Amino acid sequence: MGIFAVLIFLFLGSVEGFSTKSQPCHYSKGKTCKPALANALFSTIAFVLGAVTSLVSGFLGMKIATYANARTTLEARKGVGKAFITAFRSGAVMGFLLAASGLFVLYIAINLFGIYYGDDWEGLYEAITGYGLGGSSMALFGRVGGGIYTKAADVGADLVGKVERNIPEDDPRNPAVIADNVGDNVGDIAGMGSDLFGSYAESSCAALVVASISSFGINHEFTPMLYPLLVSSVGIIACLITTLFATDFFKIKAVDEIEPALKKQLIISTAVMTVGIALVSWLGLPYTFTIFNFGAQKTVYNWQLFLCVAVGLWAGLVIGFVTEYYTSNAYSPVQDVADSCRTGAATNVIFGLALGYKSVIIPIFAIAFSIFLSFSLAAMYGVAVAALGMLSTIATGLAIDAYGPISDNAGGIAEMAGMSHRIRERTDALDAAGNTTAAIGKGFAIGSAALVSLALFGAFVSRAEISTVDVLTPKVFIGLIVGAMLPYWFSAMTMKSVGSAALKMVEEVRRQFNTIPGIMEGTTKPDYATCVKISTDASIKEMIPPGALVMLTPLIVGILFGVETLSGVLAGALVSGVQIAISASNTGGAWDNAKKYIEAGASEHARTLGPKGSDPHKAAVIGDTIGDPLKDTSGPSLNILIKLMAVESLVFAPFFATHGGILFKWL
Repeated sequence: MGIFAVLIFLFLGSVEGFSTKSQPCHYSKGKTCKPALANALFSTIAFVLGAVTSLVSGFLGMKIATYANARTTLEARKGVGKAFITAFRSGAVMGFLLAASGLFVLYIAINLFGIYYGDDWEGLYEAITGYGLGGSSMALFGRVGGGIYTKAADVGADLVGKVERNIPEDDPRNPAVIADNVGDNVGDIAGMGSDLFGSYAESSCAALVVASISSFGINHEFTPMLYPLLVSSVGIIACLITTLFATDFFKIKAVDEIEPALKKQLIISTAVMTVGIALVSWLGLPYTFTIFNFGAQKTVYNWQLFLCVAVGLWAGLVIGFVTEYYTSNAYSPVQDVADSCRTGAATNVIFGLALGYKSVIIPIFAIAFSIFLSFSLAAMYGVAVAALGMLSTIATGLAIDAYGPISDNAGGIAEMAGMSHRIRERTDALDAAGNTTAAIGKGFAIGSAALVSLALFGAFVSRAEISTVDVLTPKVFIGLIVGAMLPYWFSAMTMKSVGSAALKMVEEVRRQFNTIPGIMEGTTKPDYATCVKISTDASIKEMIPPGALVMLTPLIVGILFGVETLSGVLAGALVSGVQIAISASNTGGAWDNAKKYIEAGASEHARTLGPKGSDPHKAAVIGDTIGDPLKDTSGPSLNILIKLMAVESLVFAPFFATHGGILFKWL
């Protein structure tokens, strides 16, 4: 973080050769604006603010989760309803904490920077983009590092414990069991939290940058200028109302009410939010205004902006439910995958991959529709607020998402503490619902990442003064094809990291089983600390190369090949990254739930495949193990790759526009 902050300052400061004189404005040519050096300084401060906010919220989220998991186990003695409320409320704390701190810090930063910038709103909101970059760069490490940490432990624990030694999941005799349970928090809570925080910070920044050069910014209208922040703050209120429905208005009595209750959360929050957006658009915006559209100003009405936000909001819901259809074992896609386990692991893998590719179709249409509608109504600003609409119910989305690892850990604690079989059944029921909703959360994260990075891409193109991005020019096309390759390179790195870390973990777990006497009998404790250390070391060491790939690509391309090639790279990475991310997440989720479907044996069909330890079940465990790095490491990290490259290009756009493209200048 420190190194990168220095880079931002040096690169942006050198745009005008570190001069402290005021300069003519970039868009409104007659006025004078603050010097580039000020911009460099404030962008750096914003970057540090974003990074620290992201780190703190991830840290607090994990703190809350580790307090809540044991409490959930204890509440499970009284019944499944009590346990659900504990797990859900602690997830909600995390959701509101993140949504509120993101909004609060951003609002304060805008007001403090405003003291210096005064009337120069163009410079002010350009400096604020550093906030999004800070949020996302921390998310990259949270997601990649967390993903490697959790999956190394998970794969190691499963392969030796379940497959070789035939001991149940979360059994205290398994040396990797602590690392596995800690890993759930690292990946799903710290990683997911900082990921959504990054999206949220960036879509706000993208909208603010475009607004500052539209009529809001030119006429200095403060309330409509902060429309993106108003949408988010109404989102917090909408989510507060929604949360009460799960915990207070409708109490859960039985196991089969858990999943519907969580799904109702999504629908209720979306419905309440639609009303909220209508109010904000009607009260906070003038009836008509103009939006900057690649050099021209486009006239827009307030109801059109309402439609932009609403289309993003509802597209998020559609993506969520499609994801659920493909990953929940209540529907035919996962049941078909489970059925294919009869003939062994190979058919399970084939069916799972096919399911993942197929699950991309509807989400892409939903994203395409919302982009088309919002772009034709309000240009790039429309796309930015559509992304904000999708993220406006972030508090509920995160509550549902953090609920998963909390109930998963509660089950682990029940198993390790040797509590009765009944309690373990209750926590398993909570956990199974959490798995599906975690997949919904990942769908949201990927969908919003696509919209966010398109909005950032638009802001970057405006800022770098590219009038059109022409695919037929060689400069752009080479960028496009290389950009489309990057997600594959990135996925290769993360998958291989998980594989090599898991290999070390498996060897360590085997070594302990073979050399420490009395582990299997339960008379001596295994050495948990060594396994935790393997996971920690691996995640810290292995996240550097993929991190460097994402952080350095825009810098290298921008400096050597210039802004046109960079615009191609961003477009290519966006287009291919979204597809891989959705298919990887859903394939992994489907394999996981196919295994759970066979284990639970709830239906006649599932009982013909089971019980645990049968051949179909072993095939399902293999599928689940392959799917682990897909759904928890490379899939979710890809949306950060797309966003981070775009926001980084936007922050460095002034530098690339003046000094970039060294190679083509020589040619």
